[in-house]
Amino acid sequence: MGSQTKTIVWFRRDLRIEDNPALATAAKDGRVLPVFVWCPSEEGQFFPGRVSRWWLKQSLEHLDQSLRSLGVPLVFIRAESTLAALLQCIGTVGATRLVYNHLYDPVSLVRDHKIKSQLETLGISVQSFNGDLLYEPWEICDESGLAFTTFDAYWSKCMSLPIEPTLLLPPWKLVPLEGTGSVVSCPIEELGLENEIEKSSNALLSRCWSPGWSNADKVLSEFISGHLLDYSENRMKVEGTTTSLLSPYLHYGELSIRKIYQNVRIKQIQWAKEGNCRAEGSVNFFLRSIGLREYSRYLCFNFPFTYERSLLGNLKHYPWRADEGQFKSWRQGRTGYPLVDAGMRELWATGWIHNRSRVIVASFFVKFLLLPWTWGLKYFWDTLLDADLESDILGWQYVSGSLPDGHELKRLDSPEVQGQKYDPDGEYVRNWIPELARVPTEWIHHPWDAPRTLLKASGVELGLNYPQPIIEFDTARDQLDDAVNMMWQLDRASRVAKLSGLKEVVADNLISLNTLDIPKVIVKEDVFCSSSSLDQKVPSLHNMKDNPVKKKPKDEEEDFDAQSSLEGSRPCKKTA
Repeated sequence: MGSQTKTIVWFRRDLRIEDNPALATAAKDGRVLPVFVWCPSEEGQFFPGRVSRWWLKQSLEHLDQSLRSLGVPLVFIRAESTLAALLQCIGTVGATRLVYNHLYDPVSLVRDHKIKSQLETLGISVQSFNGDLLYEPWEICDESGLAFTTFDAYWSKCMSLPIEPTLLLPPWKLVPLEGTGSVVSCPIEELGLENEIEKSSNALLSRCWSPGWSNADKVLSEFISGHLLDYSENRMKVEGTTTSLLSPYLHYGELSIRKIYQNVRIKQIQWAKEGNCRAEGSVNFFLRSIGLREYSRYLCFNFPFTYERSLLGNLKHYPWRADEGQFKSWRQGRTGYPLVDAGMRELWATGWIHNRSRVIVASFFVKFLLLPWTWGLKYFWDTLLDADLESDILGWQYVSGSLPDGHELKRLDSPEVQGQKYDPDGEYVRNWIPELARVPTEWIHHPWDAPRTLLKASGVELGLNYPQPIIEFDTARDQLDDAVNMMWQLDRASRVAKLSGLKEVVADNLISLNTLDIPKVIVKEDVFCSSSSLDQKVPSLHNMKDNPVKKKPKDEEEDFDAQSSLEGSRPCKKTA
């Protein structure tokens, strides 16, 4: 490209200067106009929640300051159509090229493909880049060219491939486009990311968090130097700062995954030279958490329907219970199970809970209450500070048994046992459930079993100031078993109906089998991916096929993080 190239850099969830492929390319080749378009109508059901929008606003202000120091401000546009807004920018400044970094969620895939196609028909050069992953979703497949449907197989394949973690340096100067002042834009306050009612609550968030790409660098450095060594031991504690706290920075792209991977590997090599064997386990656990984030994008790209239905086709027969009352009790932290209630109250107050707590409350939601996992997914999206669609989809599908390598459908974890394991002293429960603050540790995770005199002395009146369990463990077990059995009965009946032309003995044999309905997707580029330009692949669902397989037994103690383990613990006591 010549020095006179006029390029619009479209920022989305890549709000950083360093290691930003789109920005680096634009800065190298010509004059630039950095643009952020906020189009609420296009967000649909996944319009960000209050705390997520607060983070976005703070991150955009930080990015704007950085860009101004380089010579060009960030242009903010509130629009009814992203395409119309970009066209307006292109026409106003006479731009000939648009660059941006890839997104992989279903909403963005559809929008981005449409924008690329229409701009290219108008003669506008459109380039997009990988600024979010170590591996593009269309680069990884099994020996048959099919998409992986289990994490271990996927990550093993990734780790067998070369990684080029070369980081792109930030531009030292940006040259502005002429006519920028004529672009229809607005101050960041007029984007509507925060209303007056929300500001008082949001002000408390700044006591615990510092959004922005340069702040993300500080958090990464602090984690690697101070917490990575003990990560494998501390990551399961629900109380205290025990994990990386990087997930909100990663969601809005304030930090590149390449930088995290490179810095962790450098530290791993250093420890290996020092003979520090204890560090190896922590590094491997953390790298696995990076893999889970990669896999969440991989799953959503190759199976875009997973935001609304289970990957396993069998789950379409599952008898979920649409009980609004129990959904409300779960949201309010009024289930009568202290560890679950503590997690939900912390989530509501701060927009944040430890990853282990996310697994616990989500598992209770789908296994005890039999509520649809899509309800839980949406509530997490609305309330989490680090709400991330792809990671949340992976977590909720795993916990609900909707993935081939997920929790067993009949797995039911006791909140009482989990409390003794992850909050042995009861401090987490006492912090978030003041009604139980005086209950002795022996009874803190199952107050319903405590002597009445002890509860009275502790100021607890079950059913009055703290609820009785919303459902007994044995009853929940029976209901879960019935639901799973009904699912398999309906699934087998459906398959038998499809094969009604087979001999009766074949159908009888089929009835006795519980097989998982796993879709197949061909990843090979020449078959699976169409391309709107040379750099962006678009998934197609025309190659999906049924692939029934028998489910293997799974260790009850094996677990999977509801989101990437890059989530962490509560950084302060309370923010709302």
